[in-house]
Amino acid sequence: MRKERKRTKVHLTTVGCPKNLVDSESLLAQINANNFEIVDVPHCADVAIVNTCGFIRAAKEESIDTILQFAELKKAGSLKQLLVMGCLAQRYRDELIKEIPEIDEVFGVQQQPAVIKSLGGEYRYELLGERMLTTPKHTAYLKIAEGCDNPCSFCAIPLIRGKYVSRPMEELIREGKSLAAHGVKELIVIAQDTTYYGLDLYGRRRLADLLFALAEIDGVEWIRLMYTYPTKFPRDVLKALREIPKLCRYIDLPVQHSSDVVLRSMRRGISARALRDLIHEIRDSVPDIALRTTLIVGYPEETEREFEDLVRFVEEMRFERLGAFTYSQEEGTAAFLLGDPVPEMEKERRRDTILEIQREISAERNAERIGTVVRVLIDRVEDVSLPRGEMARYLVGRTEWDAPEIDNEVLLSFRSNEDTIPVGACPEIAEGRFVEAKITSATEHDLFGEIL
Repeated sequence: MRKERKRTKVHLTTVGCPKNLVDSESLLAQINANNFEIVDVPHCADVAIVNTCGFIRAAKEESIDTILQFAELKKAGSLKQLLVMGCLAQRYRDELIKEIPEIDEVFGVQQQPAVIKSLGGEYRYELLGERMLTTPKHTAYLKIAEGCDNPCSFCAIPLIRGKYVSRPMEELIREGKSLAAHGVKELIVIAQDTTYYGLDLYGRRRLADLLFALAEIDGVEWIRLMYTYPTKFPRDVLKALREIPKLCRYIDLPVQHSSDVVLRSMRRGISARALRDLIHEIRDSVPDIALRTTLIVGYPEETEREFEDLVRFVEEMRFERLGAFTYSQEEGTAAFLLGDPVPEMEKERRRDTILEIQREISAERNAERIGTVVRVLIDRVEDVSLPRGEMARYLVGRTEWDAPEIDNEVLLSFRSNEDTIPVGACPEIAEGRFVEAKITSATEHDLFGEIL
């Protein structure tokens, strides 16, 4: 009797943004199709793959730390093979091979077929668009393009991922339908710049057309829009936000700064006045919209005067959601030649100042939701420690104004008072369901409520 060959066990770790996560999910589908065994626990794997990020210093450090952890497993004999792929691998291939000899092979961002070949498998082109989701089964990212054509002085993404390449609309609709057929109810539209979608492929920006088409997919109930570049923002997207019930009243609009001096040096292609006008237009056009933004502090041209301008901007615009990051000097970018004159401690002070202002704004905005009835998508059930030291079970979800991982959550009890589900109880409402809830209290980060 012939002995059955033992399947190779593969573990994949992803570092970085949702765009990286989509790449990993595509690779997992290929690994699964080749009958390799996918394992969640690293020390149980024969092969470890690290999908790296090379965007800013913190992400690069996290990627390297992750690789080193797997290198130690290989030294100990737990791993047979260590593969590194993604953005950091694309930029620093030779350095990684030289500095971390435990790495067996390094692959760039467009080399998934080579990764599968290294595992001893065959890349299946008929599976393009297929993914093995690592998000909750009711939520999925839909990457509509690769690369970027914007000239931002601080950003290395065009160097890593190349020019902007839109995916054909028919392909995206097909993928959206496939995701819906597998239970996905929330599609989160992503790209390095979603507003550029279609310009390279169709000769004009067609993000709004894509949103209207995605809204026709049965089973999809929410569509969320991320990474909208403010320069040349397509106004027909505002029409889509008004007319498509499935389209969440939510826009991620990374503005990066508010000072004309800094915006010019950053090569953002927009003035401070135009930026303010756009934000006011969005709010006037789409009532009750939530605006998320990201800011960079400590950019080389940011003096104390420019920083104070940014502080006033945050106080004036009152974004519903905001993230702030310290400037990371990236070799090969236009801003690299400006040096890195702002000390790291000063960068951190400026970041903390912005985030403290935003905490107050977020607390006030969340307090405005108390007493309202909102629709909530349940992400999970969680046992929460109460002030008295007891444990209580909550349903944890999000409103249309909150993206997963980065924004607020809603903690819901089942009863009309403050009692919660006893630990161990089986909730009647499963993850991935929509519920109506009344908000009863709020903090700067979370809303609390009860299911109606």
